[in-house]
Amino acid sequence: MKIYIFKTHLFYDKKVIREIEVLENSSLYKLAEAIVGAYDFDFDHAFGFFSDISEYPFRSKEKYELFADMDDIEPTGAKSVKKTDTTELWRNPHDKWLFLFDYGDTWLFVVELIRFSEKETKKKYPRVVKKVGLSPEQYPEVDEDEIPVA
Repeated sequence: MKIYIFKTHLFYDKKVIREIEVLENSSLYKLAEAIVGAYDFDFDHAFGFFSDISEYPFRSKEKYELFADMDDIEPTGAKSVKKTDTTELWRNPHDKWLFLFDYGDTWLFVVELIRFSEKETKKKYPRVVKKVGLSPEQYPEVDEDEIPVA
């Protein structure tokens, strides 16, 4: 079985990098879980993958969001992250997508397929194979003196 090796970095800080290996038939949901875990975040918010790698992901022609998998959410035109495999978005090395985690705090990650490999026996996937830089705080403390009062 083939392994997809992804390089991810924060959209606003290219020095914080994670490389992640996932099985080729992994869902976008599983990839999202691996990315969030690689940055030591809690997997506790909605997310999506977007074809437009910019500060404005919602303008993307193609998008895959967790909302598409929820019955009680109004359709956004996005496709499912649970029913879509990584192979549908990344076909060749250097293909990139934007991953948005937490629509409130808007964590943006660039996800690039860097190469393929073969599954190794006795290895569990997905797995983080490289970490560069410290993970940011998911919920940084806010100094109450800096909060504007209305």
